[in-house]
Amino acid sequence: MPDHFPFYSEDKLKLETVTDKYATSAGNPSSGLASAAVSPSVDEDVYQLAAWAAGLESFLVGGGLSYGGRGAAIGPEDHSRDLLIARDSLQRCARITHRLMASYQYDQKRIDVERYGISFEELRDLSKTLRELLFLAESLNRSERIETGEWREWANVLTERFTEAAAFSKFTALADSGGEEFLPEVLRKILSDGSGGDREEFEGVLPRFGRILRMLSIVRSMLDGDEPLKPALLIFSKVSEQIQELIGYLNHRIERAQGVDEDVIGTLDGAAYTASIELKKVVNQELAGLSAIRPATAVYARTESAYSLLNESFQQILTGFANQFSPGVNELQLFPNFAEKLDRSVKLRKKLQEMLDLVQAAEREPDKGKTTKLNESLLKYTEETVGYLFYKDTETFERFVEEILVTRQKKDLVPILHRFGAYLETLLSQVNMRAVLQGQS
Repeated sequence: MPDHFPFYSEDKLKLETVTDKYATSAGNPSSGLASAAVSPSVDEDVYQLAAWAAGLESFLVGGGLSYGGRGAAIGPEDHSRDLLIARDSLQRCARITHRLMASYQYDQKRIDVERYGISFEELRDLSKTLRELLFLAESLNRSERIETGEWREWANVLTERFTEAAAFSKFTALADSGGEEFLPEVLRKILSDGSGGDREEFEGVLPRFGRILRMLSIVRSMLDGDEPLKPALLIFSKVSEQIQELIGYLNHRIERAQGVDEDVIGTLDGAAYTASIELKKVVNQELAGLSAIRPATAVYARTESAYSLLNESFQQILTGFANQFSPGVNELQLFPNFAEKLDRSVKLRKKLQEMLDLVQAAEREPDKGKTTKLNESLLKYTEETVGYLFYKDTETFERFVEEILVTRQKKDLVPILHRFGAYLETLLSQVNMRAVLQGQS
């Protein structure tokens, strides 16, 4: 977790002027491009633009209502924060478009960009459209509240303008293509070996999983990079759309499967069920109402949890697919992040058990020796272990530790230790349920 939390401060809730160095040059390809920062990777910029454009489109089509402020203080009908989130994506797209135009003009990378079927003229038109929409967003933001009708009308305007921009549809289509490069080598080999037997059942499935993992990697980068996190709702909107399409595709393949091994059918059916369950958890629990939440710590915690639920469950599903062709392969062999998470989870489980034993011993006999040892151990464990928890658990954990350390009277300490012990038991059971610990003694 970063030392400070990425989110909009109250000072940043008002739109910045859109006549910045990106917006002013957006409508004039000869203005400011010579001094623009050169994109380090045209391919990466193209995908980032594709992902954010597709995320914005999904967010607008869904009205942002899945993640809105129902029941929050801001009011269920006020979409001013949804506007800020959409505006952030518009600015990201404008900056990336600007860099790609600079690559066309000054980096001699025209051929690298044109292989995506997007011309300089189309980029220029998209840049102009983005600039105009940013001005429109600034105008709308002057209202104290943005009612649902106003929000939907603005969303419709954006959708219509993007439909007119040929480059926008081409970029959003790129977000729904490829994906093989984000699969482990074992699964890429299944695709490269051609059709035949049960492989055909996976040829349309695997790239879809790769595209979802690729989109989720943007959220991981935002978490690691100390970036504002509410814009990630747009990425989650697109991921939600992709998962729903994946579930439909899996069910269709299962219904039409003939002469396919029952184990393969069971694997596909299990994948559809798991994807459905995890998506419901993320949309209905972790992300519901997120756009209206103010504490940056809560935004970070829920974004981290949503990312982990989807990313790890989909990696497990892919491991099951890989076992159809390479029996015995596990997550540690396919996904490097599992090795690190396993190591941290094993250490965390051991530390939590040691802590629980000390707390229960001090609760039974709260003499000075046991409480002193407990306090010293809590300080050490907090320093060594708290970073292994999901951030949503760290606040409660640290609050218990602080309360124990400042309590001197036995009659006050024992009830606190009892509550802390119950909390540690619950936390330990949750850690034991982590996917990476399944099958680990």
